[in-house]
Amino acid sequence: MNTCVDHFLNFISVEKGLAANTISAYARDLAAYSEYLCRSEQVEKPGDIEPLMIVGFLTHLREQGLAPRSRARVLSTLRHFHRFLLREGHAPLDPTTRIDAPRTRSPLPHLLSTVEVEALLETPRADTLVARRDRTMLEVLYATGMRVSEITDLRLADLKLDIGCVNVMGKGSKQRLIPLGEVALEFLNDYLQNVRPLIKKGKSRQEVFLNTRGDKLSRQGFWKKLKGYALCAGINKTVYPHLLRHSFATHLLENGADLRAVQAMLGHADVSTTQIYTHVIQERLKQVHQQFHPRG
Repeated sequence: MNTCVDHFLNFISVEKGLAANTISAYARDLAAYSEYLCRSEQVEKPGDIEPLMIVGFLTHLREQGLAPRSRARVLSTLRHFHRFLLREGHAPLDPTTRIDAPRTRSPLPHLLSTVEVEALLETPRADTLVARRDRTMLEVLYATGMRVSEITDLRLADLKLDIGCVNVMGKGSKQRLIPLGEVALEFLNDYLQNVRPLIKKGKSRQEVFLNTRGDKLSRQGFWKKLKGYALCAGINKTVYPHLLRHSFATHLLENGADLRAVQAMLGHADVSTTQIYTHVIQERLKQVHQQFHPRG
């Protein structure tokens, strides 16, 4: 079983070119799956797996407190894995075909108001290298809607400052060109000229944003800084990097941006993923109506 898992992970890494974070998630799901099958079902090879065993595993995850959305994601992993096993001749059938995904609601994404965004962006005020780096990262995140992994992976060669854009490598190794806007471009130029040369400590790292040791800034490191800035800005919400991405998309659409253009900037493969932000706007309009209309 473990050999088949290794072959599958190698396949999605080498041939599919999936992102490292995605592969890690697949690996965690399949490790838990393999452990359950060996411990509870005494399964030794993939051909012995039956649909009821998969149902049992999903039930086990539910009893462990895993949310429906998380269980649906695990089932998606198992579907990909078993299709691979069938295609490669490791199993006579795909036992996931008739298993329904756990029912999930699609919660509307949280976001920051424009006032909250301004307060957050202006919080790193100190004239220190770290504060100037962090202000630049916040400006670029809000200007582009990048994922936190995309901005921490951003390399010098990805910057197209002559045309005011960044070339972003997104999920599935898909590239997209995103405008920066004048404000973010100004902060980025200042960072590159006056901050990064001092932070890099003589190292030859190619990532744009570095930590104080001159190495690549981690997602976790930036997330920790962001939470601190949100607290200082007096924002009474749980603030995380993706919140700026949600706010970027919603604020664009509120101001009349074309849905397809926002889809392209976010790097969504399907426009239906982007449409969730139109529902956010509709919900906010309803709340305003209920709060201020005499008969709301």
